[in-house]
Amino acid sequence: MRREIFGAGLAVAVWLPCPCPAQDAAAIGRGHAIAEKFCARCHAIGMRDRSPHASATPFRDIVAKGHVENLEEALGEGIVVGHPEMPQWRFGPKEVGALISYLRSLSGKG
Repeated sequence: MRREIFGAGLAVAVWLPCPCPAQDAAAIGRGHAIAEKFCARCHAIGMRDRSPHASATPFRDIVAKGHVENLEEALGEGIVVGHPEMPQWRFGPKEVGALISYLRSLSGKG
């Protein structure tokens, strides 16, 4: 009888959705890959590196200023900035979510 109860409890626990750290880590990894591919040519994307382009704000500074949520819509609609050297990027919802997850990971708050 104990096995039946345990088995049913385990089935419910497995079925219930949860914010799993493995999912977060996967999203952060995908976001980091996107940042490396599209952003690292100009921006510092890590915690200690320097931006290759002098006027490109390091990602950690963008995060520290609290601008991550502002980027979510811009990344999905096509980010445009005031200097002509930055190309216009437009990402799909999954890419935006992953990139935002990566940016949030730079704050140390998750």
